[in-house]
Amino acid sequence: MPALPGTTTSSTAGPLEGIVVADFARVLAGPYCTMLLADLGATVIKVESPDGDDTRGWMPPVYRDQASYFQAVNRNKHSIVLDLKDEDDRATAQQIAARADVFVHNFKPGSIERLGFGYEAVRALNEQIIYAHISGFGTKNGAELPGYDVLVQGMAGLMDMNGEPDGSPVRSGISLFDLTTGMMTALGITAAVRHRDLTGEGQLIENNLMSNAVFTMLNQYQSVATHNDVPTRGGAEHASIYPYNALPTGDGDLIIVGANNGQFARLSAVLGHPEWADDPRFDSPERRNVNRGELRPLLEEALSHKGKDEWFRLLREAGLPCSPVQNVGEGLQTAHDLGLEPVWHTDDPDSVATIRNSLSMTATPPTYRKEPPALGADGDAIRAWLASD
Repeated sequence: MPALPGTTTSSTAGPLEGIVVADFARVLAGPYCTMLLADLGATVIKVESPDGDDTRGWMPPVYRDQASYFQAVNRNKHSIVLDLKDEDDRATAQQIAARADVFVHNFKPGSIERLGFGYEAVRALNEQIIYAHISGFGTKNGAELPGYDVLVQGMAGLMDMNGEPDGSPVRSGISLFDLTTGMMTALGITAAVRHRDLTGEGQLIENNLMSNAVFTMLNQYQSVATHNDVPTRGGAEHASIYPYNALPTGDGDLIIVGANNGQFARLSAVLGHPEWADDPRFDSPERRNVNRGELRPLLEEALSHKGKDEWFRLLREAGLPCSPVQNVGEGLQTAHDLGLEPVWHTDDPDSVATIRNSLSMTATPPTYRKEPPALGADGDAIRAWLASD
């Protein structure tokens, strides 16, 4: 069977080379999951409806006539357009599922079954299939609820924890649970591939944004589950550690951490008040936390005598964790300055830039092989691949 374009063997092909993923997912959690697999060498066939993935239309921002949102999570994939309500297109989709190692979708529970691509139907085509379904609230009592990240942020309590204590709940600036659900599902898929390699057995993987939110917020949920201690909004402050937040300096905010007694003693010395470390109000993490109302104005007064850049230098010289509060553009520049090489290009210098996978692997590093595809760009190649022996 010939390989699809862009999947030829190379020294950096990745540990998942040879694994074919039928990607019936759209928007964020599912496409992020399959992109992670693609970065590690899997051949991902993105099956899109005639209208394409919703995020193709989520613009601005836009770059080279493609939505940046779509570009962010769809590199290293191949696109084919199939209308699953059309008999011929449905047959092509069945062929893809039959040849795939992994099948991923995030349709609302029950809807893909009506199209003939539920787990049992795909398993009948491909006994060893690893079938992953991402939903919003699971397949039981929450099956009818639509799976949008903002709904889960509200229902799981994240919004209630964000914002000022006397203010309104605040949505996180990113679709946090979409992303962490995609990550966890990719981890489950790689574990299932390992299991199948050892036993020949495929399996059904289910993940949902609500369960993943509970798991992502596990330290908060742990306190509720064990002794019903419900977290409350603390604004920019940590519920259990102080100082562990942004504080005003003479000319801007600086994040300062004094999470243990050694750090707090050094912080107190740099700020010119070594006596704070022995003050009975502040001489343990618990006391600093409980008495933060008394400690905060002392810190703010001391910090007001110098600017954030000078304090940043002095605190770093003392080995203390601290950070300026930056915007995303400044964050990208910092990543460049740290040598993290945050932006990827393919071998083509004119390729669409994309954000680097965070993994570093000495033998099988993630790679950027293919730009985010145009809608249906690889349909002919995929059909030729399916027709080959």
